[in-house]
Amino acid sequence: MHIVIVDSSRVILKVVAGMLEPRGHIVSAFTDSAEALAYVTDNPRVRALITSLEVRPLAGLELCWSARLLAEASRPLSIIVMSSVRNARNLSEALDSGADDFIDKPPGAEELQARLRAAERLTNLQCELIRLAETDPLTGLLNRRAFLQRTQEAAERARAFGELSALILDIDHFKRINDEHGHDVGDAAIKAVSALLVEDGIAGRLGGEEFALVLPGKSIGETEALANRLRLKVADLRIRGARVPVRLTCSFGVSTWNEGETVEGLLKRADIALYEAKTGGRNRVVSAMTDLVLARTG
Repeated sequence: MHIVIVDSSRVILKVVAGMLEPRGHIVSAFTDSAEALAYVTDNPRVRALITSLEVRPLAGLELCWSARLLAEASRPLSIIVMSSVRNARNLSEALDSGADDFIDKPPGAEELQARLRAAERLTNLQCELIRLAETDPLTGLLNRRAFLQRTQEAAERARAFGELSALILDIDHFKRINDEHGHDVGDAAIKAVSALLVEDGIAGRLGGEEFALVLPGKSIGETEALANRLRLKVADLRIRGARVPVRLTCSFGVSTWNEGETVEGLLKRADIALYEAKTGGRNRVVSAMTDLVLARTG
């Protein structure tokens, strides 16, 4: 487990790290609580924060509160407060500020390991709950809510650092597949298409037979090329049916980020392009152009 320790004493940090590292834990130690919070923020693999109450420049309770806000943003994190003064007031304030546990300073080795085993159970449970809340059960992709949240985060980064493109795809004549071959075959088709969305990016199932892929750092040309590769891969799929293998195709709409645009605007332009692909014959890739969108939404 990756653990961050915060204390004003380098001796305490060395003692606690010496208890943890031989057990295989990754330990990052800080005397500066603001630096520790920045590190936890930037490193989602951190699963436990152990902090003294007597730290600076952020007080221990403030650090607990700020770290708890991070954990509420869909990431597993256990917070343990340690203090040389153990009383009801310190304990209640720490728990009210977002801590999960309280331990004496310096901690005993056996008690510390037991507390961390409990923290690991807690964070594993949090991971599973997050996975269930964010994942589409049929495909394993992000569900619509989680996909939009991740896309919003990617858009915030794109405002500062560059390109962001999106593609939306839809299985052609999906109702016909369900009607002629049954819903089991339809589900198999959805799973087969979703398995192709393995490019580096944010992949989600928007609903039914519609999927989306958002690609940070990719240009419109790169995203068009990817969409065409996916289109050909879908056309090569053969889904097992009751009598014969079932073939299918997908239509694709592509858009790229414009300065000042919203996530909704980015995805809407891809959706309009998808509509163009559908009405233009299906099994096609169409890219959204700004003037086309203005003409259709103005």
